[in-house]
Amino acid sequence: MPTAITHDASWPLHSIAATRAVEHAAAAQLAPHTLMQRAGLATAQLACALAPHAQTIWVACGPGNNGGDGLQAALHLQLWGHRPVVTLCGDPALLPLDAAAALAQARAAGIVIAADPPAQCDLAIDALLGIGSTRPLARVLREWLLHLHASAAVVLSVDVPSGLNADTGCYAEPHFAADLIAARAGFMGASGLFCLNLLTIKPGVFTAQGKDTAGQVWWDALDALPGTLPGTLSGAHRSAPLNALDTVPVSALATTCLSAPTATLLGADRARQPLRAHASHKGSYGDVAVIGGAAGMTGAALLAARAALHAGAGKVFVALLDGGSMAADVMVDIAQPELMFRQPSDISVQHTAVVCGCGGGDAVRSVLPRVLSTAQHLVLDADALNAIAVDTSLQRLLIARASRSAEVFTTVLTPHPLEAARLLGCNAAQVQADRLLAAQQLADKFACTVVLKGAGSIIATPGLLPCINPTGNAKLATAGTGDVLAGMVGTALAAALGGSASNVSDDAAAVSSHAAACSAVYRHGLAANQWPAGRGLTASVLLD
Repeated sequence: MPTAITHDASWPLHSIAATRAVEHAAAAQLAPHTLMQRAGLATAQLACALAPHAQTIWVACGPGNNGGDGLQAALHLQLWGHRPVVTLCGDPALLPLDAAAALAQARAAGIVIAADPPAQCDLAIDALLGIGSTRPLARVLREWLLHLHASAAVVLSVDVPSGLNADTGCYAEPHFAADLIAARAGFMGASGLFCLNLLTIKPGVFTAQGKDTAGQVWWDALDALPGTLPGTLSGAHRSAPLNALDTVPVSALATTCLSAPTATLLGADRARQPLRAHASHKGSYGDVAVIGGAAGMTGAALLAARAALHAGAGKVFVALLDGGSMAADVMVDIAQPELMFRQPSDISVQHTAVVCGCGGGDAVRSVLPRVLSTAQHLVLDADALNAIAVDTSLQRLLIARASRSAEVFTTVLTPHPLEAARLLGCNAAQVQADRLLAAQQLADKFACTVVLKGAGSIIATPGLLPCINPTGNAKLATAGTGDVLAGMVGTALAAALGGSASNVSDDAAAVSSHAAACSAVYRHGLAANQWPAGRGLTASVLLD
């Protein structure tokens, strides 16, 4: 039976190439058509669970094996008393062997093969392309997908939404994804979208445009055995579509050929905060210093500082740039009087986790050389990243942090796509076209942990498996939420590494900074997920 991908634990994510390897290995050792029969069974089982009372079920089948999966699903649905309507895109004579066999079975079973989609349906199964194509879509495929989404029907995509690149989460034509989202907006939205990953769990459905078009993700390893089939199948109906099923689980074959995961989907197991001992004090949890908030942007630094405090930092210092509007020794944040204000030159950056750049403007450039050279644990955000992107001397200082011999320095960058593009010397569209690759390139270039923000934020560190964060939603698309995240990462880094990392190895520090970033990003998104529907979320409320 399909399994829902929940956020309780982390999941390994595999690429298209890895999935193909499993598929080929399984097909070589199983009876003909077995994989497709199992895929059809899993699809039909999930379809019935999602829409048990569906009257009209449209199964949109494409010209490849994904279409064959849909045809097999239609067979099961018909045998279980439903009346699916199948549309087939492409020339039936050109179908692959497995899909052609499924079509012959469907015709023999009397399944309706219609020329056009039904005007209305209760459940629509997208079995058009799966991972089979990432090229621009043909006209009829576009029309069918738009028709499929522009209804109140529950939509179930087989493997991945058709046209979506399972590795990157992008469409060959980004505007078409916007058309799909717009078509769906007037109906059930993402709540009525479901996606059944087959054999492996794909990274693309959790980031970029995949977040909007996949909906809730399920997975089936295609281990289905005859003994687990629904008891409603009997007689000739049972033997006709299922006689090729054998007792070999695909997961047993996968262990011998499946390559290492491409990434990890974060779960709550990576975001748990350690229990605080009663016999502890404010010095037990690390100090955070926020440097930023130039004239007109003071709020950004205060949001980061307040977030650090609420996330559990023992002490939080704030150094406003451009001198602030008052002398540091008399400044106070009335809303958060626990914050302690200092001049930037008075911050002891060696013994705190420094968050630098939030609202820093051009003034941040004057403090970056000292911060990059001496801060042992550092989070760089916003204007600090923009300053580094245009200054090669600052870039050299950033890279040099990873090669210190006397002490271990840790660094986390938290760019949004445009900031990441500036650092990589490309444009934001190129970053978004392959978010996993861009995050890893940035981490490798500057030898640090990178949090590439956006739909399905990516956390990458040299030598470690990148992670995709499943939490968060569009409520975070408002000013200041990135500053809140920077403060949370600062606190997580301070807690993970303490006041000094002089006795920590480079590898252990990298793991700790990666884990700290993962934990903060997950909890940041989770707070947005828990915010009541229909209410706007502001950064100042988020940090609480």
